[in-house]
Amino acid sequence: MRYRRIFAAMLVCLLLAGCGLQRSQPLPEEPAAEGAVIAYVPLDDRPDNVERVVYLAESLGYTLAMPEADWYRTRLDGQPLNENGTQYGDMGRLYEWVLEQEAAGCDRYILSMDQLLSGGLVNSRHTAETLTATLSDGTSLTDRELLEGLLTALSEDPDNRVWLLDSVMRLAATTGYAGFGIEEYNALRAYGAEPRPTEPAESGEPTLEYVENVSRLHEQGGEIAPAEFGLTETQVETYLATRSRKLALTDELQTWLLQNGGERFHLLIGIDDSSEENSVQGPEIRYLNQRILRYGSDGDRLDFILSGVDDLAFKAVTKLYLEESGWDGAKVVIRYYGGTEDQPACEYDYKALTEIMAEHLAFFDLEAVDDPGAGELMVLVLTQPKDPAQGRAYHQELVRELRSQSGAEGLPAILIDASNGSYGTAFHKMLTEKTELGRLLSYAGFLDMAIVTGMALSHGVARYAFLQKGQETETTERAFLRTVADSILKDFCYKNVVRDNLLIYIRNDMGGDPNNFWRPDIDREDILARMESGMAAATAAVIENLERSNFITALPPGEPYAEKGWGGIELTNYRFPWDRAFEIGMDIHLGASTEPHKNILGIYYQ
Repeated sequence: MRYRRIFAAMLVCLLLAGCGLQRSQPLPEEPAAEGAVIAYVPLDDRPDNVERVVYLAESLGYTLAMPEADWYRTRLDGQPLNENGTQYGDMGRLYEWVLEQEAAGCDRYILSMDQLLSGGLVNSRHTAETLTATLSDGTSLTDRELLEGLLTALSEDPDNRVWLLDSVMRLAATTGYAGFGIEEYNALRAYGAEPRPTEPAESGEPTLEYVENVSRLHEQGGEIAPAEFGLTETQVETYLATRSRKLALTDELQTWLLQNGGERFHLLIGIDDSSEENSVQGPEIRYLNQRILRYGSDGDRLDFILSGVDDLAFKAVTKLYLEESGWDGAKVVIRYYGGTEDQPACEYDYKALTEIMAEHLAFFDLEAVDDPGAGELMVLVLTQPKDPAQGRAYHQELVRELRSQSGAEGLPAILIDASNGSYGTAFHKMLTEKTELGRLLSYAGFLDMAIVTGMALSHGVARYAFLQKGQETETTERAFLRTVADSILKDFCYKNVVRDNLLIYIRNDMGGDPNNFWRPDIDREDILARMESGMAAATAAVIENLERSNFITALPPGEPYAEKGWGGIELTNYRFPWDRAFEIGMDIHLGASTEPHKNILGIYYQ
């Protein structure tokens, strides 16, 4: 009782002194980005390939130019088709759009080859035949002709800097697209995950023909019988032909780059949903790896192959900025909590989490160090629990470390939740109650574990480098805050609270399919309303935390960093981009940043 009286008296004094939290009101309009333009053709129209890439680019002082949304949109079965009369993107219009940007003088490009040559990631998993695009003058070009024409046009300007994004096809196609169902998915994924031979080709270097041959074989030899997995010969032939088309296009791209690319082109290949087994992807990855041979005049690699596909654009934007800003790397302290970092983070990853981390550290020129005193930033990773009974202890330890880094003497922190939902909402609740979420350089945890490492490091390294090399403006500051708010709010509030409730409601009460609101056709306005009301409740505590957080605004060498306070946050225009429950989009309105909030007895004041 005595302590309560003292606490109450202090609060009264603070309020009388005018120190209560002052929340700035979110602004209805944003200042326009004015930085150097990047012409960007997205993988598809999901939020992590569109608005979050915009946020990241603008946080680094770039302006992202993008084509019309309909030209790169993916439509699931039963949904309205695109303007081109298909479920996939308009390759002809996108090709001409890129050439228009080149004619207008653009010299920075980030281009998804899956979109430009296949109409998007999903269609690239379904297409075995050569695709043809029709240009505005009636000319028809095959996918290979599009590839040749595009690269040739972009190679003519010596000032161009081009990042080409490609992928290793995942183990099975997308359900609910082109008539592909869940039973076929399960059967083909099992077939694809079956271990393949690992012995080298007779010539020592694998060829396309070698890859096609071993893709049919068991690890110990002998052809895999489709019937073993409940598949027909036709299904397997179509599946393998689709993989062959995809690999052949990447092979042509690599061949062109080896012969013509120079230092103006980078190729970044992502390994899509995978398996820790030596799956059908194994021979493909080995083949592509042997051909990633290009190095710049300074000895740095120009091409890369890494785990993850939905984070490719994040990696490319960040690497482009690092190159242009003169980044010379940083020392990073890595801390794992949970005890399973020596395993794949989930069934869709193909290497241990520590190996995936090491590859990405090399990609971003980061050096891992053990001593926090020698580190420049810190990465905290929560893994799945080795001992489930110790779950609370694992995330308590992480939270304690994160709190110890708060303040001007601590290390800026990147937080990765690679636990794949193992801790329920307990970890997020503890973070919300005990930490300043808004102080993080970046956070990732929402999507499949195969991409959270690349996503978190892309955003965190980008921000760290910008604080050292860039010039902060109102636009870059607000764009950065959106990257943090978007990732935290969607993971804490939608993925682990609202979405679970929606899945039950759609299945049980509406008799619908959460993966496609059009098959059967259900009341989409009702689903949207339920999502909005659910998010209003679920986000309240997290938004309050962010609004009372400070964020780092400058990192002078050898000096304590500078900071500001977050302003108000308002979420509007909720949407389901693919009319499915898996992910959502939303607009994030921010108030002006404030003087740093002060922490008194765990409560933040201004």
